[in-house]
Amino acid sequence: MTTPTGAGEPGDETAPTPSDTGATSNGADPAGDTVPAPRRSGDEAISQAEARAQASGSRERNIPTWDDLPIPPDTANLRLGADLHPGLLALLPLVGVWRGEGEGHDPTTGTDYHFAQQIVVAHNGQNFLSWESQSWVIDDDANFVRPDLRETGYWRIGEDDTIELLLANAAGAVELFYGAPLNQTSWELTTDVVIKTQTGVQTGGAKRLYGIVPDGDLAYVEERVDADGDLTPRLSAKLRRHVG
Repeated sequence: MTTPTGAGEPGDETAPTPSDTGATSNGADPAGDTVPAPRRSGDEAISQAEARAQASGSRERNIPTWDDLPIPPDTANLRLGADLHPGLLALLPLVGVWRGEGEGHDPTTGTDYHFAQQIVVAHNGQNFLSWESQSWVIDDDANFVRPDLRETGYWRIGEDDTIELLLANAAGAVELFYGAPLNQTSWELTTDVVIKTQTGVQTGGAKRLYGIVPDGDLAYVEERVDADGDLTPRLSAKLRRHVG
């Protein structure tokens, strides 16, 4: 496994949880320190998640399904559909539909921008999670400006807790990330392989940190290797659960 230039090895449970440790809009820890991730008991976390789901209405929602296929339909709601494969328990908190806003840095123009995003994490009882992310640029008043990034792929995790994230993005690249859970609600990954199509946009390796923060939202930061070989902030966002 190779690590993108400037990226550290996946850490332990002392790694910072995104958007809950004083991270800047680009996802950098201003102090440059690691911050212990908050620990909560499993029962407490489940109870709090249930209360949030009941209050927001996400408990009853699910993604559209085809009901005439011979295989179980995908579900983004753990209360509905097929049982989650036991091999995916370390990734269980990711399942759902997440919507929110974040900030990005465009490496081609050197400018920062705001974006909105939806991420769908679903399963059908098999030993993988499907992943679909779409984002769009917004102005200071949260009005739509133009489409931004789109990617789709799969999360897998081995018996040794090694995470595999295989992504294909609409800009013409395929990326393979490896990583590990930092604790029950955060996961860190770095690219092992980045392949560009003939017409695709050149992109460097990346490092991503995902975490469920204390208010139940999904937060993440992405750093990506730039043209100078430095790992620099690319994306950060905080997304609220819409389904599940």
